[in-house]
Amino acid sequence: MAADGSAGGFRLPRPGVTDARPSRPPAEGATATEELLSEDALLDLSLDLAGHDVAETLAALDAELIGLANVKERVREIAALLMIDRARRRFGLESSRPTMHMSFTGGPGTGKTTVALRMAQMLYALGYIRKPKVHTVTRDDLVGQFIGHTAPKTKEAIAKAAGGVLFIDEAYYLFRPENERDYGQEVIEILLQEMESERASLVVIFAGYPDRMDRFFSANPGLSSRVAHHLEFADYTHEELMGIAELMVTGENFRFDAAAHVAFAEYLTVRMTRPRFSNARSVRNAIDRCRLRQAKRLVEAARPLSKTDLITLCDRDVYGSSVFDDAGQEVAATPCPTD
Repeated sequence: MAADGSAGGFRLPRPGVTDARPSRPPAEGATATEELLSEDALLDLSLDLAGHDVAETLAALDAELIGLANVKERVREIAALLMIDRARRRFGLESSRPTMHMSFTGGPGTGKTTVALRMAQMLYALGYIRKPKVHTVTRDDLVGQFIGHTAPKTKEAIAKAAGGVLFIDEAYYLFRPENERDYGQEVIEILLQEMESERASLVVIFAGYPDRMDRFFSANPGLSSRVAHHLEFADYTHEELMGIAELMVTGENFRFDAAAHVAFAEYLTVRMTRPRFSNARSVRNAIDRCRLRQAKRLVEAARPLSKTDLITLCDRDVYGSSVFDDAGQEVAATPCPTD
């Protein structure tokens, strides 16, 4: 126990990092600089620098993503598990390394990639992986076109992700049982081996639509058994999408005026019923098109522009969308206050 009775916090330095503050424990395999704590020692988790990093990461996740309460709760549970697992090791309480391979299921634009990036930062802060990076791949990055081509491509992707996270988007396309000559099964077999043998240096996240991912894992039970954490990303509600729109608009130094706010709510009501709606991704695309229409409106005004002109999106910029025409919905845009 430390002389001041605090158990020294977590003063296990990360290899290659010099920091006078209490530091994060090293990744598995690194050499700790402290002795094991005595049986009667008390360990203060608040002294763990990694805990502060995790708190910042979770706060960023809350700021970036509206909703997804179940996903955020699971991320917090994973963080707590790893912090307690590391605290146990300080007392010599060895146990098997928690498996962090995951499955993210949900529709497009529901935040899966954002959560993967934050998850990598969190796992790095806790010493579980060596690099806070995510290497994203799809079937085309893994499956070869001829015999002997798939294994090198897959191993190259794994090598690029080594020490971090391998994010496989639309993972179900790896499995095509209708094609006996497809090489996707070879990728799955390599992943099975690497996920088990390289648990200390690689986290794999499989992502895709819920129904297809269910069939994918059902057809590959060995793969499913190696995935410990299944996170479901629900589609956003209309209210949540409006909140996302406000965040995006503010983040780009724009604002909706009152009429534009009403108009964008109407836009979402219509767009959510249309084909290929992609949640936050569709909101982002819609705002980009509002900016195009605003820019055209301002240029055609042929007058000096104020800062208010440049930051304000009005209802004309929203109602110009073809979504209203396709739906046969009549709209009545009012003159923009800045015109």
